[in-house]
Amino acid sequence: MAFLKQFWALVRQLSGDDAYERYVRHHACCHPGEAPMDRKTFVKQEQERKWHGVKRCC
Repeated sequence: MAFLKQFWALVRQLSGDDAYERYVRHHACCHPGEAPMDRKTFVKQEQERKWHGVKRCC
């Protein structure tokens, strides 16, 4: 059972599905006293970061 949990955690990490949870852990550690973004705002910001701007090499 522990193997399946570790495997599933790895799959979520590789796919980016756990990005919000990682963001919340980082924010709690490095920015204490500040409220983290909610999930909806985080997803919107990540989509904009990922898809806006020039994304080609030439």
